[in-house]
Amino acid sequence: MGTHGLHLHHILSGHSQPAEPVVTPASSNNVIKTTTTKSTVSSGKYSLSDFKILRTLGTGSFGRVHLVQSVHNRRYYAIKVLKKAQVVKMKQVEHTNDERRMLKLVEHPFLIRMWGTFQDSKNLFMVMDYIEGGELFSLLRKSQRFPNPVAKFYAAEVVMALDYLHSNNIIYRDLKPENILLDKSGHIKITDFGFAKEVPDVTYTLCGTPDYIAPEVVSSKPYNKSVDWWSVGILIYEMLAGYTPFYDRTPLKTYENILQCHVRYPSYIHPDARDLLEHLITKDLTRRYGNLANGTADIYNHPWFAEVVWEKLYSKTIETPYEPPIEPGVGDSSLFDRYPEEQPDYGATGPDPYASLFKDF
Repeated sequence: MGTHGLHLHHILSGHSQPAEPVVTPASSNNVIKTTTTKSTVSSGKYSLSDFKILRTLGTGSFGRVHLVQSVHNRRYYAIKVLKKAQVVKMKQVEHTNDERRMLKLVEHPFLIRMWGTFQDSKNLFMVMDYIEGGELFSLLRKSQRFPNPVAKFYAAEVVMALDYLHSNNIIYRDLKPENILLDKSGHIKITDFGFAKEVPDVTYTLCGTPDYIAPEVVSSKPYNKSVDWWSVGILIYEMLAGYTPFYDRTPLKTYENILQCHVRYPSYIHPDARDLLEHLITKDLTRRYGNLANGTADIYNHPWFAEVVWEKLYSKTIETPYEPPIEPGVGDSSLFDRYPEEQPDYGATGPDPYASLFKDF
């Protein structure tokens, strides 16, 4: 089952941070660089005129993500655009405001960074880092499944990112290969915080992608951060097997399979990996790693991760299993699927019936 596109490439330490887009405040003609303290979100306000839209990188039920170039510093960014009317219609106002707030708070090497937001009378705009290596999903489909060390590398980076979110009382709730991007060196960036939620103890909302949803969420029980550790188990399984353990064409049957929780492990899955998966993909919360007395230590110290040097991984001074074949710094978007472009209504003026719902944008 080929490892197409996977090679070992040594990555040197010392990664430069991407620059923040320069903001031109509406009140002045001088281009100024805004600086921030804890938050990466600029205090200046961006507007559409600060960017040149190049192409669509992805589409969703509320809008799309575009590759853009700053007209000031010439660097490339991704702008997520959400249609207000659609967000309201799909009852996603709270999720959307939560996403903005979460992204403003988080700062971690394996999480996407947001530089700022703005809006017009019809749309919401979020300015993010452009991560040019494409989705982990695409690499996994090309490879069919990953060799044990490759799956372990991506899993370890995901574990660190989720552990950081949980330490900030944030449940991510939408882990899947489509939401994991690869940067130019092949390290991960978790993106799309549309379902993330600040939860000190438990919550009830049903959200996520069917294959990845924990049984306690499916059965409408109160749940906590351990739903993310279940999803890590599903992700590791999918990376090693090439498919998810409870998949069915109909979501309802998928949910039934999740509630039954009978997992078949292919014989080629390494015994250590299987042991970890059995402690993550379990309905029994008194057995699920990440939810026990030792917390995430049970995951970090598991034999499957024995050779991972966590500090080196965090500082990105470890070689990645795959370096995306892209030309850095030129807005290369060859690893993203093409989407039909449409004439957007960005920059719309006029009455805004939803202005009061998105005050922070």
